Formats: sequence, structure tokens, C-alpha cells
Amino acid sequence: MSNISKTFNNLKKQGRKAFIPYIMAGDPSVERTKGLIKVLEECGADIIELGVPFTDPVADGPVIQRAAERALANGVTLRKVVSLVREIRLFSKIPIVLMTYYNPVFKYGEEAFIRDASEAGVDGLIIPDLPPDEAGSLIPVARKHRVDTIFMLAPTSTPERIKKVAKSSRGFIYYVSITGITGARLLLEESVAESISRVRGLTKTHVAVGFGVGSPEEAKAVAALADGVIVGSAIVKRLSEPEEELRRFLSGLRDKIV
Repeated sequence: MSNISKTFNNLKKQGRKAFIPYIMAGDPSVERTKGLIKVLEECGADIIELGVPFTDPVADGPVIQRAAERALANGVTLRKVVSLVREIRLFSKIPIVLMTYYNPVFKYGEEAFIRDASEAGVDGLIIPDLPPDEAGSLIPVARKHRVDTIFMLAPTSTPERIKKVAKSSRGFIYYVSITGITGARLLLEESVAESISRVRGLTKTHVAVGFGVGSPEEAKAVAALADGVIVGSAIVKRLSEPEEELRRFLSGLRDKIV
């Protein structure tokens, strides 16, 4: 069983849901990213989603796009993010999921990337522009190196798509709560609850919900529906605030994710 699955199972035994914060690697600097990992863990994060900067982040809204631009200006690459995870493993064992796009993986080489990521301590991988239909060569390599492949579902996903994503996903399924980009406004309609219930009826794989969660109250509403809550843009745009205020916001999220 992977570290991600163990985390979800342990939380379930405690009657709790997973808090999964997202930050961009290298924003505002690599050293600051290492410090933020400690802050996130101290404020109750269970799993961390670490973004890899890319020039054309089609799934990301303006907040995360600007974070990617800052990281790219700092010279951050996929290889440097893998090295960063290796450094993080010197002080933290928290499960880390890389969120990247396929182009950097293709340039790195699928097998070389998965091997290096696994050896560095990466636990999971999200590639928004690589659906399971096109991941036929990556999935078996990830299985071999014990890196969880995490695929996405949306409110528009058909039962056939749900089954395909469930079959290909390990660790958890990323349920996109809105049909849009990260940072868009969250509207938890009854159809979303029904859709997540339908997903859970077709798979035992844990479901975490992201996109649009911007406040503790929204996090609480999402936690009532899913196994985990992913918060990205709302955290990234607060990274320039005093650390005390950032910690207060993070702790407020954790307190509501039950």
C-alpha cells in the first residue's frame, strides 16, 4: 500500500478527512518552498501537492499562473523540483504529489523521470493534460516504481470515464468540482454531491476534491462530500502575507476539514 493510501486509511480510522494544500515549487524561491513545507505540515497538512512550473499551464487560473512565472524566472525546472523533493525528505516524510504537465515529463523521459522521482521520495503524480487513455506507457512504469498515478474527474464525466479513471488511479482520484480553471469560484450544487456519490459507488479509491475551495467554510462543505480537500489558489495568493496570518488561515482550513 502506498504512503498516500495509508494516509487516507489512517485518517478514515480517526474519522477525519485529508487536508491537501497546493504550493508552486520555487515560488517565491526554492528555499522558501522548503520552509513552506514545514509550515504546511505544522498547520495540519496530510498530503502536499507540489506544483511544477510550466509555460502553458492550461488548467491553472491567474494566481497559479503568476506563481509559475515567478518560479520559472528563478530557473526552476522539473529536474530541480525532483532534487527539491530529495532535500525535503531530509526533514519531512509527508506524502508529496507532483502536479506537472506532460511536456516536461516527455522531455525528461517517462521512465527516467518516474525512476528519479521515486528515488527522490515523490509519492504521487498528477498530469492534467495526460488522460488515462494516453498514459498507457506511463502507468506501468509508475506502478513498477511505486508512484501513484492520480487522474481527474469532473461533473461532466460519464460512467464510462469514471470507470476508466478509477481503474487507472492510485492513491486518490482528483475530482474537479467545477468545469473551469483553478481559483474559479466554487459552487457546490446538488449535482456535484450526486456526481461524487456516483464516483464512490463505482470505486473504492479515495476521492479528493479541488478547484475553487477558497475559505474554511467551503472546505467544510467539500469535506462533507469527499475523502480529502485540495486548496491551491487561496493559499498561493497568501504566501506574501506575514507567516502568522498564513498559519492562521491554514489552521482554519484544517479545523473545518473533518
